[in-house]
Amino acid sequence: MRGQLIGTPPSGAGNEPAPATGATPAGTPPTGAAGPVAGATDPHEPDLGHHGDVEATPGLVDLAVNVRRAPMPDWLADPVIAALGDLAAYPDPAPARAAVAARHGRPPEEVLLTAGAAEGFVLIARALRDARRPVVVHPQFTEPEAALRAAGHRVERLLLDPADGFRLDPARVPADADLVMIGNPTNPTSVLHPAAALAALARPGRVLVVDEAFADTTLAPGVEGEPESLAARRDLPGLVVVRSLTKTWGLAGLRIGYLLGEAGLLARFAAAQPLWAVSTPALAAATACASPAAVAAERAIAARLAADRDHLVARLSGLPGVRMAGHPASAFVLIHRPGADGLRERLRERGWAVRRGDTFPGLGPDWLRIAVRDPATTDAFIGVLAEILEA
Repeated sequence: MRGQLIGTPPSGAGNEPAPATGATPAGTPPTGAAGPVAGATDPHEPDLGHHGDVEATPGLVDLAVNVRRAPMPDWLADPVIAALGDLAAYPDPAPARAAVAARHGRPPEEVLLTAGAAEGFVLIARALRDARRPVVVHPQFTEPEAALRAAGHRVERLLLDPADGFRLDPARVPADADLVMIGNPTNPTSVLHPAAALAALARPGRVLVVDEAFADTTLAPGVEGEPESLAARRDLPGLVVVRSLTKTWGLAGLRIGYLLGEAGLLARFAAAQPLWAVSTPALAAATACASPAAVAAERAIAARLAADRDHLVARLSGLPGVRMAGHPASAFVLIHRPGADGLRERLRERGWAVRRGDTFPGLGPDWLRIAVRDPATTDAFIGVLAEILEA
């Protein structure tokens, strides 16, 4: 397996704009490691601050955002609404913390509730300013690297190879990397890495951050829970699992997520967190979503999602020149079509919003991420996409 290791200088207060990274162009197999790169700002450097919500403007069918849109069930809506009557009191995270801990078989001190997964990345970056060699495995969600650079870190990128299905080879991660960040399943590739491969990255003296924001969307035959999740692993040194409740339950506007890890490590992150960072309604949502009924509902939703994803994959497979990255395992599919620069704009003209790929390190304008939707929406989208490609 191949991958490329490249360096990026930090960005943030007192720093110049982020220099070039020398990232491998999309579709070009990486050829090996490269050292840190310095120099002038590169106009081709991916915009780490670009996210799918920017694509989903009013009037377009939204295939750019991975948040599930469905009516909120009563068991979730009722406690959130009830919490609005208690806003005069400061938030008390203890009940929600205990509920989340029980869900994952951990003591409460191994849970830190956050205002969404994004805040978790910021806390990690700020608390671990002493990290000497942080490495981010790409392509993946850009906020972990953005948070590190904003905190003054010099980040190295390990670019996984599209020719190899963006699969992780643990041996590609430098042995002396003391902070490693990776997503599982990974946004935007939808690749689900084996838990054993991720566990192989853990070692004393290293903090291993695994972003499991989409873990509850995954399913595997014969597996009762979330396949390849490390959320319940307490034996791996330095492991921090980042979780989000905003995707499956449509709570992006409420901002609720949490970190799982060693108590001493989470205490360092908590020291970087503002007081009362998570609102009372968000805490109510966290408690409700940790219940056994909620977990069972997640599994049912994941099963329906898998069927809808299979339908999308089958329809995409019938389009000329379109290929998918690996075997999609989450709520989105990453596609590549050579010469597709401008395809996103033509889809917008026809009323469809998809996520551009060139803002993810390691990808380019030939890559697009498509959210999984119901079969009727998928069929309508494929019809438009086919017409554009034929033209």
